[in-house]
Amino acid sequence: MKLLIKKFLRERRNKKMNENINRILKMLEEGKIDSEKAGELINALKEKENNESATVQNHEKMLKVNVLTAQGKKVNINLPVKFVKSSLKAFGKIPLNINLNGDAERNINIQDITNAIESEIEGKILDLKTDSGETIEVVIE
Repeated sequence: MKLLIKKFLRERRNKKMNENINRILKMLEEGKIDSEKAGELINALKEKENNESATVQNHEKMLKVNVLTAQGKKVNINLPVKFVKSSLKAFGKIPLNINLNGDAERNINIQDITNAIESEIEGKILDLKTDSGETIEVVIE
């Protein structure tokens, strides 16, 4: 699972980079820019990608668990991903003890959430609406 997620993210970055390079090559082919300018643009794209990668690594990511009960009560839990990863390493589990109704418990795979954290995925990794009206959302950002 972890390898598939990493592969997906790498392919998505590569696809975006390839699209931009293809645009530059098309401009070169159409005579809108010369080969020197095309080389400069491609190098600038690669430099930008390297800088964005470094910026993401320095940003403190958070694991956010948001629960909205059927009665309208909100529960928001924010934990630094570094803390969660350390807890996973030390204790083998996410440092949360949440009692869920039966239908929510059946639909949440904690191992999938753990894999997403370890793979450093960003974005919404769970959006669940239970039969009892609860909304559970897990986001890494």
